[in-house]
Amino acid sequence: MKIPVRLLTILIACMPIWAFAGPVDINTADAETISAELNGVGLVKAKAIVEYRTKHGPFKSPEDLSLVKGIGDRTVELNRANIRVVAPEKK
Repeated sequence: MKIPVRLLTILIACMPIWAFAGPVDINTADAETISAELNGVGLVKAKAIVEYRTKHGPFKSPEDLSLVKGIGDRTVELNRANIRVVAPEKK
């Protein structure tokens, strides 16, 4: 069975972008990586995440992201599978 190229192109274009997102450690990633990997998080919000982390220390859970201004519970839920929280190594 041969699928027309036009149909295949349309199907690929309709695939949700979030399907390509990968896990990101919100305690170590830079703003560009966070904005590229999390849905609904642009560069401005990603910079706010990094700034919050710098000011208040590492995140303990994905839910802690909702403490950042502009990041709501819905954003956390949409990205839960792609949010990693790795505790920093003790020195």
